[in-house]
Amino acid sequence: MSFGRAFRAVFSFFWFAGRKARRTRLMALAGILPVLAASAIQVQHWVEPSFGPDGLTVFSNIILAFYLQFLIIILALFYGTSVVSEEVEGRTLPYLTTRPLPKAAVILGKYAAYAAWSSILVGTGTFLSFLILNLDRLAEPAAWAVLAKTAAVLILGLLVYAALFTLAGAALKKSILVGLAFGFGWETIVQYLPGSTQKFTVVHYLKSILKSASQGPQGKLAFLSVRLQPSSLFVSLLTLGLIGAAALAAAVFLFKRREYLFEE
Repeated sequence: MSFGRAFRAVFSFFWFAGRKARRTRLMALAGILPVLAASAIQVQHWVEPSFGPDGLTVFSNIILAFYLQFLIIILALFYGTSVVSEEVEGRTLPYLTTRPLPKAAVILGKYAAYAAWSSILVGTGTFLSFLILNLDRLAEPAAWAVLAKTAAVLILGLLVYAALFTLAGAALKKSILVGLAFGFGWETIVQYLPGSTQKFTVVHYLKSILKSASQGPQGKLAFLSVRLQPSSLFVSLLTLGLIGAAALAAAVFLFKRREYLFEE
């Protein structure tokens, strides 16, 4: 079977399987959290108009920070590591590898299906949170531009993290533990270190893109300015693209050559 046909077959299978997966339902529940928080803040604004900052500032700091530093990492971790590990743990790997499918199409098709589901969850939650918090700004094109840029950066980050965690799942038995340490250890701590060390994190480049794309008072995105020494927009996009492509290429390489053993 050609790579393109095999990719479409794998993508379609895992896309439709994802609708019934318990993982998707759990991640959807996690995606509701920022929507609930946005609703609570908006209700408080209605009750007490002088309460806190305006909706766009809340969205650009509290909601965005939650997505950027927690939710997209969780989504990428549980979807990315499962690309290979769930087949090994479920002993279904032989059913995939013995079919006349290029192994690259198996990895990339399954990654694409899971990335599509997680992107829908992030995009939907981001849109609803924005809508709730900015009911009085829906006629302003600038507000919609903020939403579009924010959603694009979050989905880009999700794709890159998912690629890294797909590699971890292909290379390691306890990939989810390594992913947790990376996502909530390294990525969380190192981004706030001064100097060039922070450039060894994915989140540094995501925050650099957001900062370069932001307009208006810096207070709108105050959380980006904490210890951030931003890279240029071109360098950030190039670096993220290279990281994602290299991680997927390495995952395919390992999947083709590694022998996965089932534990008793």
